[in-house]
Amino acid sequence: MKLFRLAVLAAGVAAVVVFAGVGLPEQASTATPATRSITVTGTGTVRAVPNQSSFTFGVAARGSTAVDALASDSAQMQKLIAALKGSGIGSDSLQTSSVSLSPRMDDSGSAVSGYDASNSVTVIVDGIDRAGAIVDAAVAAGANQVDGPNLTVSDQSALYEKALAGAVADAGSKAQALAAASGLHVGAVTSVTEQTGTPSPLPYDTAKAALSSGTPVEAGSQQITASVTVTFDAASD
Repeated sequence: MKLFRLAVLAAGVAAVVVFAGVGLPEQASTATPATRSITVTGTGTVRAVPNQSSFTFGVAARGSTAVDALASDSAQMQKLIAALKGSGIGSDSLQTSSVSLSPRMDDSGSAVSGYDASNSVTVIVDGIDRAGAIVDAAVAAGANQVDGPNLTVSDQSALYEKALAGAVADAGSKAQALAAASGLHVGAVTSVTEQTGTPSPLPYDTAKAALSSGTPVEAGSQQITASVTVTFDAASD
């Protein structure tokens, strides 16, 4: 009886081995083939002439007391704002950027001899050809601090979208070149990633604002750049 049981067990083990061996080739046939891809970074650039500028104008005053210094400074700023509005600057293009008041020490540094007050306003000017006249009007009205200009293009979003489209096209050209050199051909786009960044104006003297008089301001041109990383499917020719 023991010999019969051992024979049955041996036959069962052999059957398991046979069935396991039959299953191995089937499992190997389901392996996923390796995929090919090409990943490149494309860059697009758009240039435009700025049509907007901003300046910061400030006034400063002194007084023997804090109240006197601030009152004198406020009166000067009211005169400056009135002059700017009289030059065509709307209220929505005027914004107070700073107000300060500080004690002034004597030569020994041990006692307060008076107070210094200052106030500044940021102005957005539509049209570069008006910028010089606005500066002159502000200084004539009492501004003794001038900072600017910051020249920009008003519709930054539309220009950036054009730069993005150029970046994708540039990526496609680079992918075609890499594929040709590698014996591949470019397939469908599988992913696109925008490389974020802040567009910055770069000065060029190809476009200048001609001012008949007043403080000269040159517009130059603004360069807006976009970058994207694109992955394409690739296959052998």
